[in-house]
Amino acid sequence: MNIKQIAKDTAKTLSSYLTYQAMRTVLAQLSETNPPLALWFQRFSADKVQDGETYIQALFQEKPDLALRIMTVREHIAEEVADFLPEMVRTGIQQANMEHRRRHLERITQLDTSSPSPESEPEPTSDPNLDNSSS
Repeated sequence: MNIKQIAKDTAKTLSSYLTYQAMRTVLAQLSETNPPLALWFQRFSADKVQDGETYIQALFQEKPDLALRIMTVREHIAEEVADFLPEMVRTGIQQANMEHRRRHLERITQLDTSSPSPESEPEPTSDPNLDNSSS
């Protein structure tokens, strides 16, 4: 397990997610202040925010002012959540893991009374071909 690579990949994913949140924030603002630009921005952004850095580069080619706005909003969001994030992630994962374990334990310990258990005796049959005492 390469912890440094995992951290790098996580940071890139988080950065792209913050870019997405910044795009949503700017889109909401534009919807109120400039609906035609909001419509263009929504169409431009559809399915492009998977990689935040590539998205911003593409936006710089079309509308540099919006790219700068996205970067400013993204940075502000990052500053606001950065202090809380490590503990929230750790706590969230611990709680989710505990819940998954609890559900799994409940599932594996429940008795299913609708099907016979492997230890139960087979029911006697009335098939004459199986009866060896008549020979």
